[in-house]
Amino acid sequence: MSPLPDDAPASHVIAVDPQAPDATVIAEAAARLQRGELVAFPTETVYGLGANALDADAVARIYAAKGRPAWNPVIVHVPSIDAAVELAGSWPPAAARLAERCWPGPLTLVVPAGPRIPSIVTAGRPAVALRVPDHPVALALLRAAGVPVAAPSANRFTQVSPTTAAHVVQSLGARVPLVLDGGPCAVGIESTVVDCTGDTVRILRPGMLGRETLEAALSGLDVEVTHAVHRAIAHDATAVPEAPLAPGMADRHYAPQADVWLFEARQAGDIAQALAARPLDTHRTALVALLRTVTPEALGIDAACAVRMPTDAGSYARALYAALHHADRVGATLVCIEAPPPDEPAWEGVRDRLTRAAR
Repeated sequence: MSPLPDDAPASHVIAVDPQAPDATVIAEAAARLQRGELVAFPTETVYGLGANALDADAVARIYAAKGRPAWNPVIVHVPSIDAAVELAGSWPPAAARLAERCWPGPLTLVVPAGPRIPSIVTAGRPAVALRVPDHPVALALLRAAGVPVAAPSANRFTQVSPTTAAHVVQSLGARVPLVLDGGPCAVGIESTVVDCTGDTVRILRPGMLGRETLEAALSGLDVEVTHAVHRAIAHDATAVPEAPLAPGMADRHYAPQADVWLFEARQAGDIAQALAARPLDTHRTALVALLRTVTPEALGIDAACAVRMPTDAGSYARALYAALHHADRVGATLVCIEAPPPDEPAWEGVRDRLTRAAR
């Protein structure tokens, strides 16, 4: 299935009050999903590009629109725990406990897939990634559609995820016919993904819901929480590696168009020297620096090049993708990013995104 041609009509963007979604608008979007069309919609994490997860042809439109390789599975969004259980081949005790304590919320559970799930959703793997989002527009859409909705982030593959409707249009344009604009996303980076298919709960992709929260939710169960060993997956869409259990595991992901230098605050002097060696016009006009504690003067750059980032993890996550989209919008060829504090659990999801962007 090919994406819409470049001369197709532009995306239709409809503003939706996130606290009181208009029933008529939701009904239109739900009808489109039922017909096999694509709809972009907000969640608390990022905007998703949705299609009927039970319709393989509709899901194929997601892959085509994003330029997403077939080996990369997609997350399926449902409105309730009961709806998730119906899609699972089995419902492990750890999944049951985490769903009860953490849904709706920024947590994706990987469980054995049931027979209703098309193989394109799981990239041929026997497990499916499920989530109940914590956003009124997303939940209203899921209930009205009456079908599970496959929805990876609404952007081109490996590029910066969208946290506003404008980001969706900027990345996908006419490839998505309808975008529901529910305002900025509250969390700002993708969900934590955990594998519940074995005896150990494995964190496949960190997010803002961290290990301590997972362990607290699983208290009383004989289950260990660990981090999966990262196996870098080439981002070349023509490559055919073994499919990962979860999305967002490519070696380069969440990345702006520019090169990315990720540096520790103590390395500011080295970065300043490296920048000084670059051509002056590139230095001044094609650089964006995301800084927390380091000053523009310490890097020897104009203040206009700097984006001052929040110092707490939650606010930083909400601001991160907007800052990277800004770098793309101004045509930056280099983005310098001051790394978050090392070894602080609250920053784990942000560190993961920055590390992949810098590869």
